[in-house]
Amino acid sequence: MFQFLRHYLLALQFFTRIPVTGRLAEWVGFSPALLRASAAHFPGIGWLVGGVVGVFTWGLLALLPPSPFAPLVAAVLGTVLSVWMTGAFHEDGLADVADGLGGTLDRNRALEIMKDSRVGAFGAIAVVLVLLAKVALLALLGSLDATLLCVALFLAHVLSRTWPLLTIRLLSHVGDAGGSKSKPLADQISSASLLVAALWCAVAFGVILAIGAVDSAGAAPKFVANSSLATLSFGHKPLTVLALLCAGTVANGLVWAWMTRWFARRLQGFTGDCLGAIQQVGEIAFYLGLALAWAWVPHGSLA
Repeated sequence: MFQFLRHYLLALQFFTRIPVTGRLAEWVGFSPALLRASAAHFPGIGWLVGGVVGVFTWGLLALLPPSPFAPLVAAVLGTVLSVWMTGAFHEDGLADVADGLGGTLDRNRALEIMKDSRVGAFGAIAVVLVLLAKVALLALLGSLDATLLCVALFLAHVLSRTWPLLTIRLLSHVGDAGGSKSKPLADQISSASLLVAALWCAVAFGVILAIGAVDSAGAAPKFVANSSLATLSFGHKPLTVLALLCAGTVANGLVWAWMTRWFARRLQGFTGDCLGAIQQVGEIAFYLGLALAWAWVPHGSLA
């Protein structure tokens, strides 16, 4: 249990702006082996980031006056919060990938460009487009169903941090391991780490479906059912929720497969920037999958 916590806190320190300092940092410690082991908890970081952003958005939707613009406001501020929590870590990787692979067809030159800390035109455009896509899709989901927006935020952050682990498993690291953001990942991830990551995802699905089952059965707490927050309850059967979430997961998986194959062809492997790009684009794919599935999966109204 203590080892589990140490690995999680190290991942937290590495992938968010949340400080782990003082005696706690001394207890957690640091070594390349510990940092590699922390990879199993990347989805767990998604639990924290997605959970905080989801609750924040939930609160905004409950407090904002009824308006067609309320989902847009919540989407913008929720996106700002997620970027702040992670320090734009993954967005930075996306920008480097866009600059490197967008600026040249030569593998070695692309890797050199990706090491440059300066952001070029391709990188800036990629980050802007990704942020716009996130805000647009989240606002759309919020206009369709407030709960769908909150659930999507939570699960997208979990799953989009899981797929990159499979890229680590399948491809070789081709960046500068000494100075790379993926330095703990230069070695292939273990099967045990993948299992832990899968458990993070499975529990996330289970929690959402359990809440949906309780709510659809009419067993939600009275203080929720009788308050203005009732509009944020599920109102859907668990199978409907599962179908929507599976659509988002499949969309995320398809994008992961395409990007991993693309990196294998262009770079003959991956770098830490590639992992960040997979996370960012995969998150968007999850939102898009949910939005598309909404038009085809029978569902009820939350009103």
